[in-house]
Amino acid sequence: MSRTAGLLRSAGLSLLLILSVGAAESPLPADHRALRRTVSYAEMTAFLEGVAKPGFITVTEEARSTEGRKVLLVRLNRSGGNPQSRARFRVLYYAQQHGDEVAGKDALLTLVRDIAARPSLLPEDVDLYLMPMLNPDGAEAHRRLNGAGADLNRDHLLLAQPETRALYRVARRVRPHLAVDSHEFGRDGEAYTRKGWEAWPLITMDACNHPLIPDYLKAAALEAVTSAGPLLARAGHAYRRYLVGGPPPEEELRPSTAEVDDGRNGLGTLGALSLIIESGVRHRATEPQADLGARVDGYRLLYRHLLGNRAWRDRVRNLAERARREPLPPFIATNTFWANVGGKVSAVKVREVATGRVLEVPTAMAMTDLVVKGSVPTPRAYAIEAAAAARFIPVLQAQGLAFETLAAPRKARIERVKLLRIEEPYDELYQRYKDRQLVERRPQAEVELPAGTLVVTLDQDLARRAIQVLEPCLLYGLYGYPGFRELARPGADLPVSRLF
Repeated sequence: MSRTAGLLRSAGLSLLLILSVGAAESPLPADHRALRRTVSYAEMTAFLEGVAKPGFITVTEEARSTEGRKVLLVRLNRSGGNPQSRARFRVLYYAQQHGDEVAGKDALLTLVRDIAARPSLLPEDVDLYLMPMLNPDGAEAHRRLNGAGADLNRDHLLLAQPETRALYRVARRVRPHLAVDSHEFGRDGEAYTRKGWEAWPLITMDACNHPLIPDYLKAAALEAVTSAGPLLARAGHAYRRYLVGGPPPEEELRPSTAEVDDGRNGLGTLGALSLIIESGVRHRATEPQADLGARVDGYRLLYRHLLGNRAWRDRVRNLAERARREPLPPFIATNTFWANVGGKVSAVKVREVATGRVLEVPTAMAMTDLVVKGSVPTPRAYAIEAAAAARFIPVLQAQGLAFETLAAPRKARIERVKLLRIEEPYDELYQRYKDRQLVERRPQAEVELPAGTLVVTLDQDLARRAIQVLEPCLLYGLYGYPGFRELARPGADLPVSRLF
């Protein structure tokens, strides 16, 4: 057994595994494994209002959705409101960014129920924050998108939606050491069913992977992903690292995006050990929620696994605090893609639907190595043209970024960046998303920045977020989004310059 696995799996935390004595008062069955129906918004709000206990379980409204529903935050700790709790191990679990992905929400509610019944299940050093239903409008309509038709897990760059803005306000206020996003994927997509297969895992997990997140933080998160395997196997759950893509051996499989526009990497750049859990759903089944209880059980085991024991929590806290003090790297990776360095052959498990047999299919298409194709020197600051300031200010404010509006002209050494083109089609060669920004850096020059220019320096606490939002050389940046695309004209300079 590895040292990490021992820390994560050792005694001291039977959290989530003991049934609540108050089950009759909740919308959940006494045995979570019997779940066949997800908890509704109305049931959740009533349950949380009933379970709140001053100084132990607090429930606060952090925002209203686009259709007026509450976005709730649940805080559980045993400090009795002690202000010294800021020194504790802070955890943020959040779920249902996509309204039709329900198991994470249900698992978090069972967590609340069980801790309310037996407070000793919550370690004294843990300050636990839960946002079980980030997208209540989508949940009520059983759809992926929110009430405005937006995909919340593609709104971590602009923060244009009230639900994602609430998540980041909470994250900046709490500064969690551990953050976990909760989703679901389809096991029975068309590409699998054509082969008579379905995806094998019931539940998966993956780590943050953005190049700006310090390597030691990403490595610890990936250790937690790997060491969860034996725990899930003992419980009888099919588990692997979360990979996106089609069936082997022809289709590519790779980790989720290395870009910033999702919760996993977004909170990772705030200095959290940040992960994503995805459970598998049979969407084509007559009763897609027939195994909801099993998916919830998998979530519970992974939530427990990630909380680990005191030694693991101390290690994660120290790594997270170190990451927040870490100087910026001298170069910024601007162009990355997933590859299979050396052409390694691995076996990918699939389930044969007709027989139930598990097949191991050899493939060389598991692309799990992140390759950096382009990078630029890290600037001292960014300058935003006065003419574009009104469009950028709401994003800067939503991200909590400090900026200065020049009251008078100021001399500066800048590097302008010219847009060559925005490539809209999906990149079939490198399996990359659309709206790639191809640019050309101009030589540095001494200029006078006019009054009204916005200056965002990188000596602030959220410097990594500032880079992700503003860096004009990124292959994926703001200019692929509505409201910003019109600011980017091929052959012209982008409205954000790099200051040195």
